[in-house]
Amino acid sequence: MARKRAPGFEAQREDILAAAARLFAAQGFSATSMNQVAEACGVAKPTLYHYFQDKQDLLVQICDGHVHALLALVDEVKALPLAPDDQLRALIERFTRAYADAQTQHRVLTSEIRFLADAERERLLDVERRVVAEFAAAIGRVRPELRDAKLHKPLTMLLFGMINWTFTWLRPDGELSHEALAALVGDLFFGGLGAVQARQPALTPITH
Repeated sequence: MARKRAPGFEAQREDILAAAARLFAAQGFSATSMNQVAEACGVAKPTLYHYFQDKQDLLVQICDGHVHALLALVDEVKALPLAPDDQLRALIERFTRAYADAQTQHRVLTSEIRFLADAERERLLDVERRVVAEFAAAIGRVRPELRDAKLHKPLTMLLFGMINWTFTWLRPDGELSHEALAALVGDLFFGGLGAVQARQPALTPITH
């Protein structure tokens, strides 16, 4: 019979993950020690090992929690009775807003995932691919002709290029909030999406 977890176990675990994410994001995974994580959490180092096997396990859990939260967000939007345009806009705006509370986790995912073991990294990248595929499908439902021209995936990557790196310049105390940015990204993408044409690729000139 599994031992019951004490009340507050999950809260303590989340506090540790949040502190580790801040440290990994600020100074890098390699430069961060378990002693620093323990100090940032205000707990004894042995306490960390009650929750996580080692520093690698911390990194896995930070990245895993973030990518699965994004996948869950996609599933929530898909469950709503929305028209294709509204569904895509909801995905864009909810993702952008979600990054407001997960900037450190997202920074860790984008910059420190390379330190994971190959199997763990591939497992997490597979979840990311599922998220990308859902966005591409949503774009394809808005513009089926772009899907047929196989442009929905490149457009998805361009979209993520807009929102994935906001943590490098958007400041919590700045003039632009994540809420305002979410609407801005949606407007910008939809304005540009309407102008995209499903052109035939240019023929390679024949040389003699």
